[in-house]
Amino acid sequence: MIDPSRIVNMASAFYDSCVLFTASDLGFFKKISELGKADAKTIANDLNLNERGTRLLLDACVALDLLNKENNEYKNTPESNAFLVPSSPADLSGAIRYNRDVYPLWGRLKEMVKSGRPVEKPEVHLGSDEERTRTFVMSMHYRALGIGQTVVPQLDLSGKKRVFDVGGGPGTYSVLMAKANPELNCTVFDLPEVSKIATELIANQGMSERVKVVAGDYHTDSFPENNDIVTFLGVLHQESPESIKCLLKKTYDSLNAGGIVYIMDMMTDKTHTKPKFSALFGVNMALTAESGWVFSDEELKDWLKEAKFTDFKIKPLPPPMPHWLASARKSG
Repeated sequence: MIDPSRIVNMASAFYDSCVLFTASDLGFFKKISELGKADAKTIANDLNLNERGTRLLLDACVALDLLNKENNEYKNTPESNAFLVPSSPADLSGAIRYNRDVYPLWGRLKEMVKSGRPVEKPEVHLGSDEERTRTFVMSMHYRALGIGQTVVPQLDLSGKKRVFDVGGGPGTYSVLMAKANPELNCTVFDLPEVSKIATELIANQGMSERVKVVAGDYHTDSFPENNDIVTFLGVLHQESPESIKCLLKKTYDSLNAGGIVYIMDMMTDKTHTKPKFSALFGVNMALTAESGWVFSDEELKDWLKEAKFTDFKIKPLPPPMPHWLASARKSG
């Protein structure tokens, strides 16, 4: 007999996500970190929550190995202390808020499949809703802080003077690049409401002198010339093939001879079905962007070649990151 457990587990996988999002949003891990350990009544009183509801959620966290329980007292696991407490250097609680915000949209997946259109306008998290935009940009900031520690050391920044960071969001990657090369000046290019938040974040990191922010629309605005590097770090999965070709052409024209384009993104194989996470992320992007999807490494190679780039290279980033990092060079 075929075992049905995989299907059954898949049907209830969202339980795990909801427990994680809610416990994080309510401050469970932060409060328990402060207290060391505590019972449900203490946690409920301190967070102004219902005791019964709090106990149920705490027990669910124990079941998911997010908390430990002994003598009716709850304590963070080493994993939760590292990744779910806001004061931790490796905190992911800000980064997962984007997943929390898009979670309701997955319940409308059937609408997207029927219409081929996103179920929420991308403008909601790109400017029209101030709270959602800030949540989105801050989430991208926290993600980039983690991913950037691995990505930036793999970029050839030696001898480079100018970086143009297309769709640079919070500017976090540009800040990390500028810190890695004291002679480097970066320009972060993104939409106006996103750029306002990026300006704040960059100033808070003391990098406004060498990381500038320019507001605009990369679909319609031209790129400045004399760049040594142009980056698309987690950007192109929301663009159609035609748009990507246009952006790569603009990139080529804006680079100095010998300049490099770096592209970090989710990518699939030529079947568009593997890796699993990339294929699922393509659906996620279709729910929130008109042209959201995930392209293959072979497609990217062909587009770069069509734009006259040479020396194409690509490699996966180390686990647990599901991204790939590609590069190509302008001849000369």
